[in-house]
Amino acid sequence: MPFDREREMFKATCGDCGNECEIPFKPKDDRPVYCRECFQNHKPQERSGSRYGRNDRGSRFNRGSGDRRRREMFKATCGDCGIECEIPFKPKDDRPVYCKECFLTHRQN
Repeated sequence: MPFDREREMFKATCGDCGNECEIPFKPKDDRPVYCRECFQNHKPQERSGSRYGRNDRGSRFNRGSGDRRRREMFKATCGDCGIECEIPFKPKDDRPVYCKECFLTHRQN
């Protein structure tokens, strides 16, 4: 989506060096703003191998691609209807587990 108009810029004071700078969003009083140079020191660290859109080589991939790893499934017995089912987490003895159909019923209630 191309932008035909120029982005509105706002004046702010850098929370580190105190220099005045322009930023493309309206600053909030409860959050510090950093100039371009100081911002590099405050960027969040990228997580490698994250489950949020990166594969083990660190490159981005689409959710629908074949790069997703198959989830480990665990056998369990449904707490309502008693049928055996597979769930994507290890069941705990003190909590009931539901099959897909019973889970949807409980979720609606």
